[in-house]
Amino acid sequence: MLLAFTAMTVQAQENEALEGDIDEVVVTGTRNAVDVRHLPMTVNVIDRKTLTEQHQTSILPTAMQMVPGLFVTSRSMMGYGVSTGAAGGINLRGITGGAGQLLVLIDGHPQYQGIYGHPIADSYQTLMADRVEVLRGPASVLYGSNAMGGVLNIVTRSMHEDGVKTSINLGAGSYGTVQTEASNQVRSGKFSSTVAAQYERTDNHRPRMGFEQYGGYMKLGYDLTDNWNTYVDADITRFNASYPGAETSPLYDADQWITRGMVSAALENHYNNTNGALSVYSNFGRHKIDDGTADPSKPTQRFFRSKDALTGVSLYQSARLFEGNRLTVGFDYQHIYGNAYYTSKETGEVLETPNKQSGRSHRNEVAGYIDVRQDLLSWMTIDAGLRFDHHSITGSEWIPQAGIVVRPISSGEIKLMASKGFRNPTMREMYLYPPSNEELEPERLWNYELSWRHRLGQFSYGMNLFYIKGDNMIQTVNRKNVNTGEIENYGAEFEAQYSINPRWSLFTNHSLLHMENPVIAAPEYKGMLGVNYRQDRWNVIAGLQYINGLYTAIGENEKKEDFCLLNATVNYQLTNSITLWVRGENLLAQKYEINLGYPMPRATFMGGVNVNF
Repeated sequence: MLLAFTAMTVQAQENEALEGDIDEVVVTGTRNAVDVRHLPMTVNVIDRKTLTEQHQTSILPTAMQMVPGLFVTSRSMMGYGVSTGAAGGINLRGITGGAGQLLVLIDGHPQYQGIYGHPIADSYQTLMADRVEVLRGPASVLYGSNAMGGVLNIVTRSMHEDGVKTSINLGAGSYGTVQTEASNQVRSGKFSSTVAAQYERTDNHRPRMGFEQYGGYMKLGYDLTDNWNTYVDADITRFNASYPGAETSPLYDADQWITRGMVSAALENHYNNTNGALSVYSNFGRHKIDDGTADPSKPTQRFFRSKDALTGVSLYQSARLFEGNRLTVGFDYQHIYGNAYYTSKETGEVLETPNKQSGRSHRNEVAGYIDVRQDLLSWMTIDAGLRFDHHSITGSEWIPQAGIVVRPISSGEIKLMASKGFRNPTMREMYLYPPSNEELEPERLWNYELSWRHRLGQFSYGMNLFYIKGDNMIQTVNRKNVNTGEIENYGAEFEAQYSINPRWSLFTNHSLLHMENPVIAAPEYKGMLGVNYRQDRWNVIAGLQYINGLYTAIGENEKKEDFCLLNATVNYQLTNSITLWVRGENLLAQKYEINLGYPMPRATFMGGVNVNF
């Protein structure tokens, strides 16, 4: 079918304007900047303009709108939280970040909770992001464990031209919600800096569901020569969240105090035929949680506490050995630490904790990988990669991938990809709480994908077919974690963009998913239709999103949700430096749930001002 469609469009391509050949440059699928037309994997790029024009403090709502097959759970107007009843589960094609099967990166560095192995959704703030790249499908060859379902890579901001830029964004709205953000960027010769801070809070739409967050980001860079540069950066986030429990099972005093941070330093080189980097990084957290009580007259007597850190070294070099060739060789080392325990509320002393972590709170992972990409002809590229990964607890794993790209016309390409993904069991699964099992093995899956991407002047579109087959999935059976689960998912994805004229543009994406073994928070269908209108000082972004067959419970008490959401943002440029904005969400006032027992708010509104100078 794809080949037949290609044949019908060849004649149309002969009359296309040159701008139809301009395409996106990405780094996530290959470590070095490359035109996405030469990569066999599917990558979505969300630039900073798209991330900021709706004034979302988190990258996740925008990513869910723009990426087919990507779904993020939510339970309130603001804040995702952690622990029981938490939201912020990132799901891609039925593979879930809540189980640690989908990896979030910051500049290619893994970010996840060291004990539980999952991303912490409230850490991924728009203030740090220059763009977000989402690779759909396994990326374990380059990024190792947890990248079995895909990766979401936050590429951080940098100042590229001399000068000073400052931005302040203030907003307030429904349920006592406040959001503030300020950033400053400087470039002076070889030195550059980005400094940003944010504060937000809300009462949310239910009692005992307050959320407060504050934090900041800093990046300092220096160009040592024309070919070498270095940078250091750091991000810190502190949030306090409360849970009311499900409507049928209310909770009292269920509170959390969470601190997450990230630091990294890198030395990069950029030459005509080679580029690479040496970087060190650490992602760390401190969690304090009161699990709450169903009877407010009987408060809990202890806090759950945890400390974790993921510290690593990454080294890679990519080189063009001859015409049409690109060879990337890399080395990764990670030291993963986690410690979970309880403390007495009254005395602060450490209490006995039901785990087997003693002596096993540290683990190490070392890996080497190679990726080769070769243009065989002007219209064909092949790619093959292999990773050898050794984990101090679970042993060694070989991870291959292979793909081919065929460009039958200058503005269209067919891609075929086969890739393996894997995930090492977490400390929680092996040592913490009674279901733990020290004999667990890594989870594994294979993803097969066929895609077609096409550009016709101001119109572009892409479609994907995928099949995922996995085994060794970790499940709890008879109160014990075992490698008995299976994954068999298949589906289709479609996305398109059309710039009608300088005022009007449209975008849409759709995904169909079939799961032989359903999982929570994976909709069978997700569709998005959006419009962007610009006229003089006005800019309007509106989107209609439809979710069908969203699993909120599985098993004997299976439950699904269907809902349609209308969101809109209006910007008015009052002066060259001041923009007024208002944002409305769920404007159709739909009644729905994403987390079972946690009804989402009806129509909500935010308004504010953005100042740039």
